[in-house]
Amino acid sequence: MGTDIDIQPPQREAITGVILAGGMARRLGGQDKGLLPFSGRPLVEWVIEALAPQVKGILISANRNQDIYAAYGHAVIGDDLEGFQGPLAGLASALSRVETPWVVTLPCDGPFPAPDLVRRLGAAVAEQKAEMAVATDGERLQPVYALVPASIVPSLRRFLAQGERGVRRWYAQHRVALADFSDCPRAFANINSRRDGERLERDVSH
Repeated sequence: MGTDIDIQPPQREAITGVILAGGMARRLGGQDKGLLPFSGRPLVEWVIEALAPQVKGILISANRNQDIYAAYGHAVIGDDLEGFQGPLAGLASALSRVETPWVVTLPCDGPFPAPDLVRRLGAAVAEQKAEMAVATDGERLQPVYALVPASIVPSLRRFLAQGERGVRRWYAQHRVALADFSDCPRAFANINSRRDGERLERDVSH
């Protein structure tokens, strides 16, 4: 008779936080989203502040303005692949460089990450005996809010080498746990346009 494998959630010291700030932000005219002002501070500062207590260290994935990002005191890396090829390219570069066995990813344009984002993702991996975990807001997947093991980088490199870039298609090749954040949908509010920023700033002020 088989026995269940007891999988423990990864602890804070085993996780590096990766802030994905390497995109082109075409809907914002190509501006660097992480450096856009939001309620008096660049967006990336909101993300760093929320993430830092949850992880051992932070790495910022950025293809532009690396000196500005580096001034926050965290490691900054660019994509190994040229041409702004999406979040998986940033993840692959990060996984190749981190010293922890796990990374948690989140975008630079979401100013309100859940304060227990990492804990819930880790619990989902353990409870569902999965390889990685991805957040859901109860209605849809939030694919760039994820907990991923560094050991999976060969799979990701193969996927990218095939010309693939779709996050969901890569997840489909693995056992992915879903972490339920339906109780805090604002955790995934992000800024893709000036109107988004104005609306969220009104929410902050009320």
